[in-house]
Amino acid sequence: MLSEKLEDALNAQMNWEIYSAHIYLSMSSHFAQQGLAGISQWMYAQYQEEMFHAMKFFNYINEAGGHAKLGTIEAPAYSWETPLAAFEEALEHEKGVTARINAIADLAMDERNHAVGIFLQWFISEQVEEEDSVSDAVGKLKMVGDGGGLFMLDRDLGTRVFTPPAAE
Repeated sequence: MLSEKLEDALNAQMNWEIYSAHIYLSMSSHFAQQGLAGISQWMYAQYQEEMFHAMKFFNYINEAGGHAKLGTIEAPAYSWETPLAAFEEALEHEKGVTARINAIADLAMDERNHAVGIFLQWFISEQVEEEDSVSDAVGKLKMVGDGGGLFMLDRDLGTRVFTPPAAE
Protein backbone atom coordinates (compact mmCIF):
# COMPACT_ATOMS: atom_id res chain seq x y z
CA MET A 1 0.00 0.00 0.00
CA LEU A 2 1.23 3.47 -0.83
CA SER A 3 0.79 6.48 1.41
CA GLU A 4 -0.62 9.54 -0.33
CA LYS A 5 2.74 11.27 -0.01
CA LEU A 6 4.64 8.36 -1.56
CA GLU A 7 2.07 7.91 -4.32
CA ASP A 8 2.35 11.62 -5.16
CA ALA A 9 6.16 11.38 -5.25
CA LEU A 10 6.08 8.33 -7.53
CA ASN A 11 3.57 10.02 -9.83
CA ALA A 12 5.71 13.14 -9.98
CA GLN A 13 8.71 11.00 -10.95
CA MET A 14 6.71 9.13 -13.59
CA ASN A 15 5.77 12.45 -15.15
CA TRP A 16 9.35 13.70 -14.85
CA GLU A 17 10.52 10.61 -16.76
CA ILE A 18 8.04 11.51 -19.53
CA TYR A 19 9.39 15.06 -19.52
CA SER A 20 12.91 13.63 -19.74
CA ALA A 21 11.82 11.60 -22.75
CA HIS A 22 10.48 14.77 -24.38
CA ILE A 23 13.82 16.51 -23.86
CA TYR A 24 15.69 13.71 -25.59
CA LEU A 25 13.16 13.44 -28.41
CA SER A 26 13.48 17.19 -29.00
CA MET A 27 17.26 16.83 -29.04
CA SER A 28 16.93 13.95 -31.50
CA SER A 29 14.90 16.12 -33.86
CA HIS A 30 17.33 19.02 -33.53
CA PHE A 31 20.34 16.92 -34.42
CA ALA A 32 18.53 15.21 -37.29
CA GLN A 33 17.97 18.69 -38.74
CA GLN A 34 21.64 19.52 -38.17
CA GLY A 35 22.74 16.51 -40.23
CA LEU A 36 24.10 14.68 -37.19
CA ALA A 37 22.21 11.43 -37.62
CA GLY A 38 24.37 9.56 -35.11
CA ILE A 39 23.76 12.02 -32.28
CA SER A 40 20.09 12.08 -33.29
CA GLN A 41 20.00 8.27 -32.98
CA TRP A 42 21.72 8.41 -29.57
CA MET A 43 19.13 10.89 -28.34
CA TYR A 44 16.28 8.80 -29.78
CA ALA A 45 17.55 5.72 -27.95
CA GLN A 46 17.68 7.79 -24.78
CA TYR A 47 14.07 8.91 -25.42
CA GLN A 48 13.02 5.26 -25.63
CA GLU A 49 14.86 4.47 -22.41
CA GLU A 50 13.17 7.34 -20.57
CA MET A 51 9.74 6.19 -21.74
CA PHE A 52 10.59 2.69 -20.50
CA HIS A 53 11.42 4.23 -17.12
CA ALA A 54 8.12 6.14 -17.08
CA MET A 55 6.20 2.95 -17.80
CA LYS A 56 8.02 1.13 -14.98
CA PHE A 57 6.75 3.81 -12.61
CA PHE A 58 3.26 3.72 -14.19
CA ASN A 59 2.97 -0.04 -13.77
CA TYR A 60 4.45 -0.07 -10.28
CA ILE A 61 2.14 2.64 -8.98
CA ASN A 62 -0.91 0.73 -10.23
CA GLU A 63 0.38 -2.64 -8.99
CA ALA A 64 1.12 -1.19 -5.54
CA GLY A 65 -2.48 -0.10 -5.12
CA GLY A 66 -1.98 3.50 -6.18
CA HIS A 67 -3.32 5.41 -9.14
CA ALA A 68 -0.87 6.46 -11.85
CA LYS A 69 -1.84 9.99 -12.81
CA LEU A 70 -0.57 11.62 -15.97
CA GLY A 71 0.08 15.34 -15.66
CA THR A 72 0.90 18.23 -17.91
CA ILE A 73 4.32 17.94 -19.51
CA GLU A 74 6.22 21.18 -20.12
CA ALA A 75 7.55 21.69 -23.63
CA PRO A 76 11.33 21.21 -23.76
CA ALA A 77 13.80 23.41 -25.61
CA TYR A 78 14.06 22.65 -29.31
CA SER A 79 17.53 23.84 -30.28
CA TRP A 80 21.05 23.86 -28.89
CA GLU A 81 24.10 25.83 -29.94
CA THR A 82 26.36 22.77 -30.13
CA PRO A 83 26.24 19.05 -29.48
CA LEU A 84 28.39 19.68 -26.41
CA ALA A 85 25.85 22.17 -25.03
CA ALA A 86 23.06 19.60 -25.47
CA PHE A 87 25.01 16.83 -23.77
CA GLU A 88 26.05 19.13 -20.92
CA GLU A 89 22.38 20.02 -20.43
CA ALA A 90 21.51 16.31 -20.53
CA LEU A 91 24.16 15.56 -17.89
CA GLU A 92 22.79 18.23 -15.54
CA HIS A 93 19.29 16.89 -16.15
CA GLU A 94 20.37 13.33 -15.31
CA LYS A 95 22.02 14.54 -12.10
CA GLY A 96 18.69 16.12 -11.21
CA VAL A 97 16.89 12.85 -11.95
CA THR A 98 19.30 11.06 -9.63
CA ALA A 99 18.59 13.55 -6.85
CA ARG A 100 14.83 13.16 -7.34
CA ILE A 101 14.98 9.36 -7.18
CA ASN A 102 17.22 9.47 -4.11
CA ALA A 103 14.71 11.78 -2.40
CA ILE A 104 11.89 9.31 -3.08
CA ALA A 105 14.07 6.48 -1.74
CA ASP A 106 14.66 8.55 1.41
CA LEU A 107 10.89 9.05 1.76
CA ALA A 108 10.31 5.31 1.34
CA MET A 109 12.87 4.62 4.07
CA ASP A 110 11.26 7.22 6.34
CA GLU A 111 7.89 5.54 5.85
CA ARG A 112 9.43 2.07 6.18
CA ASN A 113 7.95 1.12 2.84
CA HIS A 114 10.47 -1.53 1.89
CA ALA A 115 8.66 -2.56 -1.29
CA VAL A 116 9.04 0.93 -2.76
CA GLY A 117 12.66 0.98 -1.61
CA ILE A 118 13.35 -2.27 -3.42
CA PHE A 119 11.58 -0.99 -6.55
CA LEU A 120 13.70 2.18 -6.53
CA GLN A 121 16.99 0.25 -6.22
CA TRP A 122 16.81 -0.53 -9.94
CA PHE A 123 16.53 3.18 -10.73
CA ILE A 124 19.31 4.12 -8.33
CA SER A 125 21.65 1.70 -10.11
CA GLU A 126 20.34 2.79 -13.51
CA GLN A 127 21.16 6.42 -12.78
CA VAL A 128 24.82 5.54 -12.27
CA GLU A 129 24.82 4.19 -15.85
CA GLU A 130 22.79 7.16 -17.13
CA GLU A 131 25.18 9.75 -15.74
CA ASP A 132 28.23 7.78 -16.88
CA SER A 133 26.90 7.41 -20.43
CA VAL A 134 26.17 11.11 -20.84
CA SER A 135 29.38 12.12 -19.07
CA ASP A 136 31.35 9.91 -21.47
CA ALA A 137 29.78 11.71 -24.45
CA VAL A 138 30.54 15.11 -22.87
CA GLY A 139 34.18 14.10 -22.43
CA LYS A 140 34.49 12.90 -26.01
CA LEU A 141 32.83 16.02 -27.38
CA LYS A 142 35.26 18.17 -25.41
CA MET A 143 38.17 16.20 -26.91
CA VAL A 144 37.01 16.41 -30.54
CA GLY A 145 35.57 19.93 -30.57
CA ASP A 146 33.65 20.97 -33.67
CA GLY A 147 36.21 19.71 -36.18
CA GLY A 148 36.50 16.52 -38.20
CA GLY A 149 36.46 14.42 -35.06
CA LEU A 150 32.79 15.32 -34.64
CA PHE A 151 32.00 13.35 -37.80
CA MET A 152 33.64 10.24 -36.35
CA LEU A 153 32.03 10.69 -32.95
CA ASP A 154 28.63 11.20 -34.59
CA ARG A 155 29.10 7.88 -36.39
CA ASP A 156 30.13 6.20 -33.12
CA LEU A 157 27.21 7.58 -31.13
CA GLY A 158 24.81 6.45 -33.85
CA THR A 159 25.47 2.81 -33.03
CA ARG A 160 23.51 3.09 -29.77
CA VAL A 161 20.16 1.32 -29.64
CA PHE A 162 17.78 0.88 -26.76
CA THR A 163 17.22 -2.70 -25.69
CA PRO A 164 14.75 -3.08 -22.83
CA PRO A 165 16.13 -5.12 -19.94
CA ALA A 166 14.95 -8.71 -19.73
CA ALA A 167 11.81 -9.23 -17.68
CA GLU A 168 12.57 -9.56 -14.02
